[in-house]
Amino acid sequence: MAVDSGTVTPGLVSFLLGSIPVIVAWIYSEWLEYKKSSSSKAHSDSNLDELENQTIKEDERAVLIEGGLTKSASTKLASPSIKTNIIRFLTMDDLFLLENRLLLRAMAEFGGILFYFYICDRTNFFSESTKSYNRDLFIFLYILLIITSAMTSLKKHNDKSAFSGKSILYLNRHQTEEWKGWMQVLFLMYHYFAATEIYNAIRVFIAAYVWMTGFGNFSYYYIRKDFSVARFAQMMWRLNFFVAFCCIVLNNDYMLYYICPMHTLFTLMVYGALGIGHQYNEIRSVMALKILMCFLVVIFVWEVPGVFDILWSPFTSLLGYSDPAKPDLPRLHEWHFRSGLDRYIWIVGMIYAYFHPTVEKWMDKLEESEAKHRRTIKTSIATVAIIVGCLWYEYIYKLGKVEYNKLHPYTSWIPITVYICLRNCTQQLRNFSLTLFAWLGKVTLETYISQFHIWLRSNVPNGQPKWLLSFIPDYPLLNFMLTTAVYLLISYRLFELTNTLKSAFIPTRDNQKLFHNFIAGAVISVCLYCFSYILVQIPH
Repeated sequence: MAVDSGTVTPGLVSFLLGSIPVIVAWIYSEWLEYKKSSSSKAHSDSNLDELENQTIKEDERAVLIEGGLTKSASTKLASPSIKTNIIRFLTMDDLFLLENRLLLRAMAEFGGILFYFYICDRTNFFSESTKSYNRDLFIFLYILLIITSAMTSLKKHNDKSAFSGKSILYLNRHQTEEWKGWMQVLFLMYHYFAATEIYNAIRVFIAAYVWMTGFGNFSYYYIRKDFSVARFAQMMWRLNFFVAFCCIVLNNDYMLYYICPMHTLFTLMVYGALGIGHQYNEIRSVMALKILMCFLVVIFVWEVPGVFDILWSPFTSLLGYSDPAKPDLPRLHEWHFRSGLDRYIWIVGMIYAYFHPTVEKWMDKLEESEAKHRRTIKTSIATVAIIVGCLWYEYIYKLGKVEYNKLHPYTSWIPITVYICLRNCTQQLRNFSLTLFAWLGKVTLETYISQFHIWLRSNVPNGQPKWLLSFIPDYPLLNFMLTTAVYLLISYRLFELTNTLKSAFIPTRDNQKLFHNFIAGAVISVCLYCFSYILVQIPH
């Protein structure tokens, strides 16, 4: 397994220094659990007797560092401080390790997965192969997946609307997850097979993801009115926890995974738009003013020459990107290009979310109207949507890459709206979804990030994934099957682990503890990095 010495970075060393104690503690906790479960009630070891008397149910486990106690125990005893928990961890306190065994397992598994990322993408342990595109194979695989999904995962839903209390199911959660899922499959296949002919479609898919950021976040904040620090921290954790570790371990710029900073930015903008003066959000004129201000901010930053560079240049270290294949481009070029393509569509998502209850009420009345009138209205809407979609396809979508990108920020709402109209045209269409695609839609962030390193390969920091990871050389389809299975399994595990660790380290109703966790994490990270930096410099 050859490794270029130049790839050993302070980030990688600090990750290893932090992971090794966690893995050792987890292994020791598993041994303690095994020893406890196999011991008899009359065991002579007094420490194990004490542990026997404090058996903890797995589904009541609490969190490492956040509290270290179970929910049942926490009602009787105050949560220990972070300092106490760190000391108990470093001294390998038996009771502490047993209480947090499952959390240690999750942390160790997360570290092991990142190490696997490094092995796949930064060493020669596995070989690589070149990409090749065959339109027939591409379409065959996608249609086969649709047929399989329809035969095995078609499901009817009867969820009640939060607004009307009826099963209207207009733009329901199942539908948007399914939407994300089928788009993500095409997005990933586009990368795997280098299907450059669908580039414009991929741009629309990414715009749809950003539309959902505006739609979903607006719906949550407008209905729940939860602008708490805990909610904000959970949101940022979901978007950036996994990608932050990928950047550290693999020495990549944040902008390599451009979807993450884009969604983070537009999520923050929705949060700010609704959070500022949130007590007035119910007033229509105030909401109209807020949406107008969003448009004006975007126009000012992205349309007025020079403003973008002035605003974002202080954040170059975070949002800058140096492509090894294009070293002459400015560091902020990628950020300007990616964020600019979808600068308006998140606001369109907010508008659709604001009028969602109104549209749902109108649809409810339509469903209760006379059958002939109902069919006429639905047929008219579908006909107009199809005509508009065909015109967009003929005069915009079919343009070349460069020409299309110039129009994309102003026209991406058209195919999105057409899809929404056709997908929600009848109650029957709204009632059903393909749960296989919905499942894939839940792990889009993990599949997006993981593809760079355990499905494809770049071999160098900040490199675009131009090669395929190869487990079975000279057998491209068998290799595709095997690497895809491993890749999807790991992506799903990362989704689960991210949520598990979020529950552990982001308390929902204790801002003081959240602040202490943040400070402790920052101090530990800085100390590990400084020590690692010194270690890396010693050979030089």
